[in-house]
Amino acid sequence: MSPVKKISVFLACLGLVGCATAPVVPRDTSLYQKHMPKSILVLPPINNTPDIRATYGYVASTTMPIAEAGYYVLPIALVDQTFKENGISNAAEMHQVSAKKLRGIFGADAVMYITITEYGTKYHVISSVTGVAAQAKLVDLNTGALLWEGSAKQVKDSSSGSQSGLLNALINAAVSQVANQSKDDAHNIAQDVNAQLFKPTSQNNQGLLFGPRSIGFQK
Repeated sequence: MSPVKKISVFLACLGLVGCATAPVVPRDTSLYQKHMPKSILVLPPINNTPDIRATYGYVASTTMPIAEAGYYVLPIALVDQTFKENGISNAAEMHQVSAKKLRGIFGADAVMYITITEYGTKYHVISSVTGVAAQAKLVDLNTGALLWEGSAKQVKDSSSGSQSGLLNALINAAVSQVANQSKDDAHNIAQDVNAQLFKPTSQNNQGLLFGPRSIGFQK
């Protein structure tokens, strides 16, 4: 075979390798299925962002997607109030309470720990970007075993699709910055993040498994 043909074959092989799609490896859910929880305690998230509204702005939308996945979720307000009545007022301290004590106080099967890594709006000259990102893990309260973990992020750019002139863009940016002082734009995006994080799906092995209260539950 001539050198030119050898090079052509080599390049063709590289092309085939480059175009090949890596198979999706199914995640191991055996431990999750073995300790399938019926009820989940969601703790107020730890806020690792500068925005003081993050913890309660985010946690408000966690209940629905978890409940829709087929689990009973303890009322967030009741959980928060119970901690505060026992002298624990911030999320970091709540996350330090032992699994045994959480089980004894709330009677839940599992606890959801959430950490917020991004929350809020960043302003540029003629635009603003609002982002929310979080990490979560589900832990069995009887054994302390990690059943599931995941992360999600959503970003909204105010300049996306905008065709307005520079003056209008500057005015819109100024109005947006003033308006966001009285409202929390990230709160709405948090709903999408929670749906992405917790909704059961086979795509990319993400989301919770269908719980016992879901029609999609498989024993």
